[in-house]
Amino acid sequence: MTTPRDLLFIAMDMESSRTLERGNLSLALAGAELIDLLEAQAVSLDGDRIVPGYRPAVADRLMDEAASSLDQQPPYESVDDWLWRRGRGLSTAYLAALEAEGQLTRRPRRRWMPFRTGQMTLAESPARRGAATRLASGEPVLAGLAAPLGIRGDRAGEPPDVADDAVETVLAAVNDAVHELEFERQRRAIDEEAFSNIWRGPGG
Repeated sequence: MTTPRDLLFIAMDMESSRTLERGNLSLALAGAELIDLLEAQAVSLDGDRIVPGYRPAVADRLMDEAASSLDQQPPYESVDDWLWRRGRGLSTAYLAALEAEGQLTRRPRRRWMPFRTGQMTLAESPARRGAATRLASGEPVLAGLAAPLGIRGDRAGEPPDVADDAVETVLAAVNDAVHELEFERQRRAIDEEAFSNIWRGPGG
């Protein structure tokens, strides 16, 4: 299994400290893809720029799409730009892929599900159990991706110890992007509330 799929499994399976927004998850999934591409030596980082390497054979369709979408020309794409571009709608794409593979089943929506997936819920599978085990073990990459989403494993509170500088750069960018998106949501909510108050007027 890939890191993005493991992240999606735990996002659906584990309770989060707040309602998990699909936009946040999409940003983290894009980061997970980039980390897997780094580990496959399909890319490297020059500062915060993503430099394409050799093109590996990738069985996972979405990971193959990620590899094929890399900017091939200097000055290349920054990690932050990748997260926002590649992350657009990415959680929906991964959910559709899991459903097509039979990894999701259709059932009435449960209150405990951390984000809205309609009537979809995870089927029991070795991949699902493996993702939960990976998180519970405190594996630093998955823990680092899960933390900005409010998902905690058994070692919550221990900062992930990431030895690879490039991976650490991606994890930091994911964290910043998720917080930026949260800030933008809060700003919009405040603006909408202010507009609503003006529209209602003093006697509203």
